[in-house]
Formats: sequence, structure tokens, C-alpha cells
Amino acid sequence: MTPSMSAVRVDGHRLLQRLRELAEIGALPGGGCARLALTDADRAGRDLVVGWMRELGLEVTVDRMGNVIGRRAGRDDDLAPVMCGSHIDTVATGGVYDGNYGVLSGLEVVRVLNEQQMVTRRPLAVAFFSDEEGSRFAPDMLGSLVYAGGLGVDAAYQLIGVDGARYGDELQRIGYRGEAPCPGPAPHAYLELHIEQGPVLEASGITIGAVTGVQGISWTEVTITGQSNHAGTTPLALRRDAGLAAAELTLFVRRLADELGGPQVGTVGLVDLHPNLVNVVPGRARLTVDLRNSSEDVLLLAEKGLHEFLDELAARDGLTIDTRVLARFEPVEFDLRMIELVAGMADHLGQSVLRLPSGAGHDAQMLARVCPAGMIFVPSHRGISHNPAEHTEPDDLTAGANVLLQALLQLAEDA
Repeated sequence: MTPSMSAVRVDGHRLLQRLRELAEIGALPGGGCARLALTDADRAGRDLVVGWMRELGLEVTVDRMGNVIGRRAGRDDDLAPVMCGSHIDTVATGGVYDGNYGVLSGLEVVRVLNEQQMVTRRPLAVAFFSDEEGSRFAPDMLGSLVYAGGLGVDAAYQLIGVDGARYGDELQRIGYRGEAPCPGPAPHAYLELHIEQGPVLEASGITIGAVTGVQGISWTEVTITGQSNHAGTTPLALRRDAGLAAAELTLFVRRLADELGGPQVGTVGLVDLHPNLVNVVPGRARLTVDLRNSSEDVLLLAEKGLHEFLDELAARDGLTIDTRVLARFEPVEFDLRMIELVAGMADHLGQSVLRLPSGAGHDAQMLARVCPAGMIFVPSHRGISHNPAEHTEPDDLTAGANVLLQALLQLAEDA
């Protein structure tokens, strides 16, 4: 890397302003954002970011999944690009930085290079992938999963959201059912900048995380069917109470995670009771179980334990219990060169750095199927995310974007 390249820096104030402008779309009272995938708010956010891409002179393509890529030409323009990015969809109670920070930092990198009239050897690409959160259409990381060839486009189009909408129909409705092929072309490398969404960096007093990999994820929808009945006249011994079973399952998931220990976590995040009335024994319950571990073997044990418990619960209480896999991804280890590149650039810029795994899923784990991939983390205040209170200090946001800039510049000079 030439001295002039190593001295270039992002404009942190400009990056923060872009984050604030995007956060106005789907803004929640008191802070935060709600831009669920393929909603009108998502369309408005996409339109804004695509407009910024075009202002920067990027060649914008939209593929059949609605993934958006802005490409900046390189000196050897036929070479595969170095790609960065993330997502701009949010959960219903989202914060300002999750996903958005990585995409807008990529655009800030492009803006700086344009201002400095710097042309990299390889093209650079900034991407945002559809439905990363999976909150409306499961599984999560859906757009990048299809981009990397892990699921067919037609199968993705048939996915039904939590509101009963079909993915393909909603993609067409918001005007982002593009023509570019999917799976898409493999980049030379992919680097994703993201807030940690956990407490480790802040608690350690560290600014930059060089992410070593991503935990395996198992999402299961559980439907428990019993018998609705009168809450006052039905003796406890004669009840087939789906609500009680749901509560027992919730407690079991926590016990299971405690027993397996280590990095194992388990969450019941959605509970829907029917008929959901104060004086009626619930006849049906629908729940989601989220299990995660950095070890595939232990994750398989957790899944085995879950299904054994459900079988015992059904037999004991006379219930019918059905399960459906919403998402299942094995743990991912990132490319060693990418990990060392992030750590080295952080050190070069005078930032403290820690190598750590990610507990959350990210588009980078899907791109790792087709190219060397890595991630950069910056601290999350108190580890809070998927919450309007999500916060990262401006200096940390700027520091992470500068590590991204320097890492991309080095990758883009590869032969």
C-alpha cells in the first residue's frame, strides 16, 4: 500500500449524518427504526440508499432476490470486485446501526476515494442484501443465502411471511424484483463492518473486533395442539393445556442451554396462544425456539434434546406437537487472511483489537461459501441491539469505518 493510500481517512461526521437520514425512514417514537423486509418502509430506505449510490457514480444492479450492488470501476475492471456491505432491513424494534452502518460505511469509503481521485486495481462493490433479519420471511440472511447459491430463487419466492404475504409477490410490489441473476458472481473477497450486538468489546475496553467466525443457528417453529375449554369448569387433571406446555417448553430451553454450558444459548422469542382469552384454556400454542452454538456437535445435541423433550411432553399431556425448521446454518469460520488483515489494519491505525466470534448471524457467513470473507466489529453500548436503545459511540463508528477503508484498499490491490 502506498503512503498516500494509508493516510486517507473517512469523514465520520458525514457518515453519522447519513445514518441519521436513513433512520428517519421507519422511525419509531423515542428512537430506533422499523423497516421490515419488503414493506413500504423498506422500499423507501432502498430508494434512498440507491439514490446515494448513483450520486457517487456507482453502477447499480438489482438481482432477482432484490439484493442491490453498487459497483465502482477499477484499473483492471475485468477482475472480480472486492465487496463490502450488509443490510438495511430491521426488526420491528430495530436500532439505527444494525446493518445500516456497514452499508453506509461502504458508501463513505467510495465517497472518500472519489474525492481523492483514487482508482483501485480491482473494482469495489457495496452491497445490501434482502431480508437479512428474517423477521418477516424466514430464514434470516435470506438474500445473501440465495446470492451464494444456498437456496433457489423460486423456492425463496414461495416463502410465506409472518403476515401471510409471499416473498415473490412483495418483492414485485415494492419494485425490487430485479433482472440480475441469482446466485450472483463471487467477489474476490467480502468484508462486512458491523456493530458487535454484544457486550464483549465494551467490557474489554477494545475498539475493534476481528471476527473469527459465526455461531451455528437452529430456528424451529413449534405448534402445540391441545383442547380449548372453560377455565372455571375444567379440572386440572382433565386439561390438555397448550399454554402450560408452551411455558414448560420455554423453561426447558433455558435449562438445556445451562446444562450444555459454554457458548450454548437458547431463546423462545415468539409465543402465540389461541384463543388467547382470559377465561379459556389455550387449545393451541405456536412458539419459536432459537438455539445457537459455535460447535456443530453441541448444536446437534441441543436439537436432539429439544425434540426428545417435545416427544415426552406430547405423550404425557395428550398433546399433538408439530415442528418446522425455519433456519439451520452450521457454524462458520472466517478466512484466516481476512481475520489477520482486520487485526493488522486496526493495529496500523492505533486501535486496540480483539479476535472474537459473532453470536449473531450475518450476510458474511453466506458469502464465506463463495469467497474469502471476514468481519469488523465495533462496540455496542451495554451489548444492546434489536432495540431502539442500540448505541455505538461516534468515535468507534469512525474507527471501524477507517479500518474498513484501509482493508478494502489493500484487498483491492490484489493480483
